[in-house]
Amino acid sequence: MTSHSDVASATVPRPDAATLTRAADAFALLGDPNRLRLLISLLDGEQCVGGLAEANGQSESAVSHALRLLRAHGIVAARRSGRHVFYRLEDAHVRNLIEIALAHSDEADHLDHSHHGPIEGDN
Repeated sequence: MTSHSDVASATVPRPDAATLTRAADAFALLGDPNRLRLLISLLDGEQCVGGLAEANGQSESAVSHALRLLRAHGIVAARRSGRHVFYRLEDAHVRNLIEIALAHSDEADHLDHSHHGPIEGDN
């Protein structure tokens, strides 16, 4: 008889340490509300720094810094057109992560969490 743990280990690939680190870095980048707000704006398509700054109530400097970080980690891509640089989500995986996180958050809002304690590590 096959145990539950045998089935799980057979169906879930075990990533190497470098892959785990990259995935954790991506989640950390998505975990910042200001960066996430920018990424949500990019769900509608590519935008320039000025447009993102205005739409999200952030300075162009702060938006540029966030986009440089997101670009360096492969979360957004850039396209230059004259003096302007337009940013977009790098691929469908990033879009899926954002949409799933938003759906999960919306669903969690409707659940009663009063019987649960704080998340491990919270003070």
